[in-house]
Amino acid sequence: MAAWLLFLIALYILPSPVVPIHNSSAGGCAIIRPPRDGGIRYRGLTQEQILPVDYEIEYICRGNRVIVGPKVRKCLPNGTWTDMSLHSRCCKSFWTSLENGRVAVKPPGPPVEGATAPRPARLLRLSLIALFLLWPRPSAGKKKLYIGALFPMSGGWPGGQACMPSAQMALDLVNNRSDILPDYELELIHYDSMCDPGEATKLLYDLLYTEPLKIVLMPGCSGVSTLVAEAARMWNLIVLSYGSSSPALSNRQRFPTFFRTHPSATLHNPTRVQLFQKWKWTRIATIQQTTEVFTSTLDDLEERVKEAGIEISVRQSFLTDPAVAVKNLKRQDARIIVGLFYETEARKVFCEVFKEKLYGKKYVWFLIGWYADNWFKIKDPAINCTVENMTEAVEGHVTTEIVMLNPETVRGVSNMTSQEFIAALMSRLGGMNPEETGGFQEAPLAFDAVWALALALNKTVAPLKGRGRRLEDFNYNNHDITSEIYRALNTSSFEGVSGQVVFDAQGSRMAMTLIEQLQGGSYKKIGYYDSSQKNLSWFGNDVWIGAGPPADRTVVIEEYRFLSQKLFAAVSVFAGLGILLGILCLTFNIYNGNVRYIQNSQPYLNNMTAVGCMMALAAVFPLGIDGHHVHRSQFPVVCQFRLWLLGLGFSLAYGSMFTKIWWVHTLFTKKEEKKEKKKQHLEPWKLYATVGVLLAIDFLSLVIWQIVDPLHITVEKFTKEAPKEDLDVLIQPLLEHCSSEKMNTWLGIGSQHITNPDLVLPAGVVYGYKGLLLLLGIFLAYETKSVSTEKINDHRAVGMAIYNVAVLCLITAPVTMILSSQQDASFAFASLAIVFSAYITLVVLFVPKMRRLITRGEWQSEQQDTLKTGSSTNNNDEEKSRQLERENRELQKIIQEKEERVSALRNQLAERQALRNRHRPSIGQNQNHNAPPPSSQTDPKSLLPPPGYPTTDNHSLPPSFSNSSSLYPADSKMSRNHCHNSQIPLLYK
Repeated sequence: MAAWLLFLIALYILPSPVVPIHNSSAGGCAIIRPPRDGGIRYRGLTQEQILPVDYEIEYICRGNRVIVGPKVRKCLPNGTWTDMSLHSRCCKSFWTSLENGRVAVKPPGPPVEGATAPRPARLLRLSLIALFLLWPRPSAGKKKLYIGALFPMSGGWPGGQACMPSAQMALDLVNNRSDILPDYELELIHYDSMCDPGEATKLLYDLLYTEPLKIVLMPGCSGVSTLVAEAARMWNLIVLSYGSSSPALSNRQRFPTFFRTHPSATLHNPTRVQLFQKWKWTRIATIQQTTEVFTSTLDDLEERVKEAGIEISVRQSFLTDPAVAVKNLKRQDARIIVGLFYETEARKVFCEVFKEKLYGKKYVWFLIGWYADNWFKIKDPAINCTVENMTEAVEGHVTTEIVMLNPETVRGVSNMTSQEFIAALMSRLGGMNPEETGGFQEAPLAFDAVWALALALNKTVAPLKGRGRRLEDFNYNNHDITSEIYRALNTSSFEGVSGQVVFDAQGSRMAMTLIEQLQGGSYKKIGYYDSSQKNLSWFGNDVWIGAGPPADRTVVIEEYRFLSQKLFAAVSVFAGLGILLGILCLTFNIYNGNVRYIQNSQPYLNNMTAVGCMMALAAVFPLGIDGHHVHRSQFPVVCQFRLWLLGLGFSLAYGSMFTKIWWVHTLFTKKEEKKEKKKQHLEPWKLYATVGVLLAIDFLSLVIWQIVDPLHITVEKFTKEAPKEDLDVLIQPLLEHCSSEKMNTWLGIGSQHITNPDLVLPAGVVYGYKGLLLLLGIFLAYETKSVSTEKINDHRAVGMAIYNVAVLCLITAPVTMILSSQQDASFAFASLAIVFSAYITLVVLFVPKMRRLITRGEWQSEQQDTLKTGSSTNNNDEEKSRQLERENRELQKIIQEKEERVSALRNQLAERQALRNRHRPSIGQNQNHNAPPPSSQTDPKSLLPPPGYPTTDNHSLPPSFSNSSSLYPADSKMSRNHCHNSQIPLLYK
């Protein structure tokens, strides 16, 4: 005891004070050198200098000395420093906490080393009055155990506003209990972490390096708890959190000494998945604040929804401004949205939600339930939305929250029910509105955290005593005491005001989940979920803005587009009439096949044309058949009918006409030197062979197409359409097509749908082949327009039909490809092109024949002659033709002989004239060299043809000799050159 008295009354001389001095010059403050054992931290300066206005200096002391007086001073505009009346000194620390007594210091303030009185020697008198009890360790004395706590009084989650009073209330109850830590008293040393890891780092340093030693750390926010729990292992400290929900904190390798009474945020995810399945949602969206707690929570949610067969269609994140993320949710049609962010960010999010109209009967938001009840009504300068806007935007959202207040009336280890706890907390808060108090819902967790720590410390007293240790012996290098506290916490199990407190292997609290819904501006409980038992307790009082839970996406109604039945019926009538016309023409042609006029038109080719036109017209019917008439499974058969009918019909109809025009051009448009060859007889089998080749090419291509890649049905999707009567429903128009993917690529169409494969009879090879055939047909028709022949007497009508068919096909084919997505227009173009082509062909080829036979009566006379003479008529015609050909050949021989005789006579005449010229004397020639030659005076009678040569009478000569001017010059004078090389043109029929 004497030693204690000597220690308390010992006096130490204080070092020189650290005093900033006044600077009379404007614009700065003067500073003197630092004191002994002290220093000044200000931009590295250690000597007297003039510092600018608003400059701050901080005093620090070396060793174990402490600052007495202001630690920080600021330069004022008047050239002085703040707190000039107070001195700052470096003093040795003084222990004023006695084990069995108390110390009173006069004057008030911390005891300092070397107190001196206000005399010139600058000594300060220090009076210490120590009151001691006479016994060494009385039973009423308790040793203090210090708890270092970080309560977020502000920031993203100001949970310390209610959690700190709750923890202090628990400490008071524990310290008043004689059965829990009877020899110890728990004391709370706390700071405001502002829910900021950076600020928490500084505060953690102060907690660790400022006496007294803390036996346990109690952080709040997940970000702060992550930092504290990761660093605490270096000081052998147990960390017990009351408000950390990050799933990352469940990692025992990273946080070996961490416990929490707040369950992990992943405990929300089984409840969310259960609600998704209850309301039959298979598509959700998420938006999160980019912090570790929400990122890890969302990762866990993705795994759980994937197992449940639920898709996360949109995942958005933001750091500070959620505007872009919310717009993306609206753009991608997010309906069921899970939001993971702190309370302050939640206000920003829902302000943007209001602007984007991402709320109402079509949307459901899932939020975290530990916000204040009126979090959306708190005025926030960071947003520009009114309270009414926010209230409208958040209406109907669902929250999931860990059960933080025991719903049952049970007295736990604190001898309080949950209702009594709330009443006591409200009294301690001094009338503060719970809805405006941050952390009010988590307050029971902070209360139970203190009780869990107290019970765990109480369990360690006996084991430590058995090993000769005490809790007060704890230091940052003692592993044994930390391990004992860890085991005690790990085996904790008691009934608290928040329910049963039990920790799992990762140190996280296990609890039930409360489900609430915002109804009319206030939260209503709608159910509980026990994830351990997979039991959902549903109250059935959920309320929706619409008729019920909204759909997880815009309801899309698939609606097939079908061909207009009126259009189909009208075109079908025309096609049917065209088929009747084809039958009539075919019948007429067959019935009059023996008539010479019909025979000269190659009736078999005309029959093929009529059959081809009827097949093409028959293709109109399957061309208009769609899903309205047949089942989807039968639609490919319809596609094949379209292809084969029109393909073969085109080959027969156009191929037969092309064959006619081809052979007319071949035989009757040759050069003069090939006239003999062109007069050869046209054999019918050549015509049929030509048609057969064209038909075989089409047939082979269709067979290959059918085998390699047959036509099948595909569905084209159009832009969704919103009906006027319901904004939450979209119409998805669909159109069925006949398409052939692989063959289309080979044919040159690519991915283009074949709406009318038989008319358009795909591009590439087929389009190229048919197109060239059409163009060639137009060319041949033009070349033979002036040819006249009896062998194919209707080739001009065939050319006209080819013009019309080619123009219609060349125009219709590309148009139908462009209009393939418009079923009515495409069908109209294709079908009308077929109908008009067939009608024009039949009318042009057959109607003139009918008119001629009927008007002239040729068909009657020919038929009567045929009945009388049988086949003699045809035989007589052939005999007459052969006789005329023989006479023609004989006349040609006679003419050739006469031409040779004329040539010989001319040669003789030329020789005689030359002989006369040689007998004339040369003198006479010189004198009369300018006179005309004697031949010019020759008697014209000498030029007459010799006897026996046919005269120039028009009746006796052929037509080519009727004009003598074609043989002799007009002046009846012929020179040697005229006679030597003259040619007499001969025309004959």
